[in-house]
Amino acid sequence: MSDPYKTLGVSRTASEKEIKSAYRTLAKQLHPDRNTDNPKAAERFSHVTNAYDLLSDSEKRAQFDRGEIDADGNPVNPFGGMGGGFGGGGQHGFRPEDVQSFGGDDMDLSDLFEGLFGGGAGRRSRSGPAGFGGGPSGRRAPPQQKGADIHYRLAVPFIDAATRADQRITLADGKTIDLKLPAGVEDGTQMRLKGKGEHGPGGAGDGLVMVEVDSHPFYRRDGDNIRMDLPITLDEAVGGAKVKCPTVDGPVMLTIKPGTNGGTVMRLKGKGWSTKSKSGSNGRGDQLVTLEIQLPDDLDALAKRLEDWKDDGEPRSKLGV
Repeated sequence: MSDPYKTLGVSRTASEKEIKSAYRTLAKQLHPDRNTDNPKAAERFSHVTNAYDLLSDSEKRAQFDRGEIDADGNPVNPFGGMGGGFGGGGQHGFRPEDVQSFGGDDMDLSDLFEGLFGGGAGRRSRSGPAGFGGGPSGRRAPPQQKGADIHYRLAVPFIDAATRADQRITLADGKTIDLKLPAGVEDGTQMRLKGKGEHGPGGAGDGLVMVEVDSHPFYRRDGDNIRMDLPITLDEAVGGAKVKCPTVDGPVMLTIKPGTNGGTVMRLKGKGWSTKSKSGSNGRGDQLVTLEIQLPDDLDALAKRLEDWKDDGEPRSKLGV
């Protein structure tokens, strides 16, 4: 049985952040869409996803660490309550004197043991019950297997990811659905669509959607904030102005104060990335706008105006030069 920690390449003391980071790195490398000619990569991708599903669930991770479940989430010893085994000589194993309690002196012991070990499945002893565990044979039927999961890759525009705009995706069966992006969505986020995988005897598997956030020509994500550089003219910086500034929600007006220096950062509240706080409430970060003074392409007119003027300030004095 594989070890989910080894599958993701992390230690058993790894934090949630380390586990998430390891999964994202591997998921990008092994995603089936990027390895169409390498079936082993698709198989590893499935193992990596299963390992992440277990370790990202704090309850399941604790159960695995205690040895209560295996890497697939199944109980390690489903018959643990029955003691040390059938006649194995353990402390709670069957003893000859214990058999009497199942049916009396006239019980046919061969029927009992055949029922337990499969030789007489479905037969009942003359005076005792029909085996253990809710069935004539005393064995619990293994759970039926679900169908395989289907993996999807969803490219999401930067602005859509920031504002959590619904995304339409076409499933393997040809149906289309609209997905609501989770708060704090980022490159590598995985979304699970219950029952949207392949059909199997135990029910349908799931659809696993890996989000890939596109880059943007001038927006940059910085945690929950969005950064951008906004060019302004020299006269706007000197005399002040109201200028139009783009945001992911649409353009807004910015007020530039007279004498504004290049490199000044202005904050637009609530115009950043969607985020989910620790309290569970959804919100938005801010947009941070860095002003860049842009000189005109033709400097002749400007040079003429500045011909008899010189700035006597010492802008580099604070740098010690």
